[in-house]
Amino acid sequence: MQPIYCTKKDELLRNIDVNRGLSSNEAEKLLATNGENVLNEGKKKSIYAVFAEQFADLLVIILIVAAVISMLSGNVESTIVIFAVIILNSVLGTIQYQKAQKSLDSLKQLSAPHTKVLRDGTKKEIASKNIVVGDILLIEAGDMIVADGRIIENYSLQVNESSLTGESANVEKKDIDILKELPLGDRVNMVYSGSLVTYGRAKVLVTNTGMSTEMGKIASLMNNTKEKKTPLQISLDDFSKKLAIIIMIISAFVFALRIWQKEPVLDSLMFAVALAVAAIPEALSSIVTIVQAIGTRKMATDNAIIKELKAVESLGCVSVICSDKTGTLTQNKMTVLDVFIDNECMKPEQLDLKNPVHRYFIYMAVLNNDSVIDDGRVVGDPTEACLLEILKKADKSSLNVTEADIREMMPRMEELPFDSDRKLMSTKYRIHGIPTILTKGAVDVLLERSIHIATANGIREITQADKDEILRQNETFSQNGLRVLAFAYKEVAEDDDLDLGDECGYTFIGLVSIIDPPREESKQAVLDAKNAGIRPVMITGDHKVTATAIARQIGIYEEGDLAVTGQELDAMTDEELAKKLKRISVYARVSPENKIRIVDAWQKMGNVVAMTGDGVNDAPALKKADIGVAMGITGTEVSKDAAAMILADDNFATIMKAVLNGRNVYRNIINAIAFLLSGNMAAILAVLYCSFMALATPFEPVHLLFINLLTDSLPALAIGMEASDKHLLNDKPRDSKKGILTKAFLAKIFVYGIMIATVSMAAYYMGLLTDAKTATTMAFATLTLARLFHGFNLRSDKSIFKIGFLSNKWSVLAFVTGVVFLAIVLFVPFIGKLFLVAALNKMQILAIAVLAILPTVIIQLYKLIRYRG
Repeated sequence: MQPIYCTKKDELLRNIDVNRGLSSNEAEKLLATNGENVLNEGKKKSIYAVFAEQFADLLVIILIVAAVISMLSGNVESTIVIFAVIILNSVLGTIQYQKAQKSLDSLKQLSAPHTKVLRDGTKKEIASKNIVVGDILLIEAGDMIVADGRIIENYSLQVNESSLTGESANVEKKDIDILKELPLGDRVNMVYSGSLVTYGRAKVLVTNTGMSTEMGKIASLMNNTKEKKTPLQISLDDFSKKLAIIIMIISAFVFALRIWQKEPVLDSLMFAVALAVAAIPEALSSIVTIVQAIGTRKMATDNAIIKELKAVESLGCVSVICSDKTGTLTQNKMTVLDVFIDNECMKPEQLDLKNPVHRYFIYMAVLNNDSVIDDGRVVGDPTEACLLEILKKADKSSLNVTEADIREMMPRMEELPFDSDRKLMSTKYRIHGIPTILTKGAVDVLLERSIHIATANGIREITQADKDEILRQNETFSQNGLRVLAFAYKEVAEDDDLDLGDECGYTFIGLVSIIDPPREESKQAVLDAKNAGIRPVMITGDHKVTATAIARQIGIYEEGDLAVTGQELDAMTDEELAKKLKRISVYARVSPENKIRIVDAWQKMGNVVAMTGDGVNDAPALKKADIGVAMGITGTEVSKDAAAMILADDNFATIMKAVLNGRNVYRNIINAIAFLLSGNMAAILAVLYCSFMALATPFEPVHLLFINLLTDSLPALAIGMEASDKHLLNDKPRDSKKGILTKAFLAKIFVYGIMIATVSMAAYYMGLLTDAKTATTMAFATLTLARLFHGFNLRSDKSIFKIGFLSNKWSVLAFVTGVVFLAIVLFVPFIGKLFLVAALNKMQILAIAVLAILPTVIIQLYKLIRYRG
């Protein structure tokens, strides 16, 4: 079945009275049959279901089992602490979920609540949800279009479809038959739901409503697009599974070993529970969440607002940025770049009102123009509005006049609005007492109708050489992706009425080239991205020539790269796309489906993809991407809700600041994990040693929970607040498939663990000289203090002397606070009784301090030698 826009108008209107519209009865039947003109919402999980899902983790299940066993054995303190941690993590996860999935609500808000329609032969205003296929819409400037439709009567209609196509320029609509398939942005005989009428009026036959509209298709894509886990989530999930399996195996082995050693069953269970508690980094999930939150706050100060905490670390391994052009890499503001006048190419600032040719040119730019700039706000067509800037930029030292002054001095007498068939707009004014027609339009059309040319030496006949030079300059502008308008004028008799027959016999005056210019910081940001090993790709709804020119200016498009259109992309198989993918730097005239396919193709090659955008058309790809980045100022609510990150300043360069922060957050998280696991490794090794040596457990479960949740959490958080290092941007993006448990990472944890376990067991044996309770107390105190010192080791790969002991004040504060907590447990009698500790003498306290600092001294000396500071 051929698309609606390819169907001839006569066929569509065969059974429709365009002057009467549907009857109320017909409309009611269609509404009952096809449903309301609204967007369906995807099914959402209940809050209870989300909360329950937080417990579907092996480590959480092991902790629950440990809590139950502790409760059965009478260790109430351990039970309460474990359950408190589990519930806290579940609540945090549930709260995070509530902030997501608002895209469809925003899509609904874009629909106008009421619209004008022709029913029963009369013009009515009805709720947009009651529009049905077959209705005749009556649209005019300022209306939001509420359904997709075919234009059946057109009166200079212009529509802004930037929310769907991403392009800021208005689209001139036509009442014509289209005989071939075209991308959405080129279907000039159609209007689409969610777009805005900026000029003219039209009658439209509604062809699609609700989920059948182009906006509805976007909503469907968003419903069908699954959210992806971040690389760190995948790594932590993999790590949790492996750790849980290891813990279960070791705990079962230890339990069996204690039974074989004729230990009571309950004591053996408690020994296994102690091992499980020692092995599981209870605070890990909370630490990761908090470190990400700290990164989020830092990014907010840099104008990057993170909606989802998980997006923070994903930024650190982004390897491809698929960027929309309009409003992201460019300013989304049409601007006059160059003027060609009197056979010379110049900037608008070089125009001088003292020069008669320049003055006439400026008059034309201001007068033959329907737009207005009111307190910086553009009212009218953006292309016309940018022409008004010519007057502001011109040299007015000899004559300081404003747009309003010129229009007041020379009021408009008559006009011929722009028409796409003529490709001209003409107005009539009295200039210096002489009635004059001012015309602007397509270069080739206006040049054919010109017989004279204005020069500094006066007006003369235009020659073929003049025309060739003008056409050459027009070609140069066009190849650079610039939109070009020509200007000409004609003096006429006093009482002649302006009609189409007057648009000839002109005096040609000049050309103006217009561009949606790149942001000043875009070129440097693209360079920074490439230096960081990130591939920038432009995806736009604009034409290929324009897109390629902009991409070349800012460094995205280089020699040997490819630029393809959406239609060319549709013609490619997945295999063909995969072969060309790394060479394609620019995608032009793309659809929402194209954007998702491009993102998916990069993801299939193992890349972590960020997608930037600001329009409704970007929303599905923003959601599909690993990191969706929306514009905070120019972005639609739909794109903001679909994205994981919002740029408050709409600055592409802010993305690179966010990438640096993301890399730093990941580094800090890995260091925090290494800190937690190396400390836990020390506890595991100590428990295993005692098990094999048939000694009493060196730690009570409450000791290990105290370390894991209190004294360990503070240094881990301090590590998470380590400042970023700009040299991180010199590294290539980390491999998202590379897990946390690398050989080097495990080796480091094991070595650190052995060192801390060794000093802890040394303290244990010293305590045994007194009694078993003193032994566990000394082992517990040494392990705690050694892990507090160890927090300084994991701040960086460099020594503490190189990065500065006080460069992270939180690290020092965490150490001091941890020591205070330990002192309270050891020296406050009623607290000590809760934690099952024995009283210690001065020599034992001194021994604990000396033993605890030994691993840190050795590690820091190694770093000084290995990394030369």
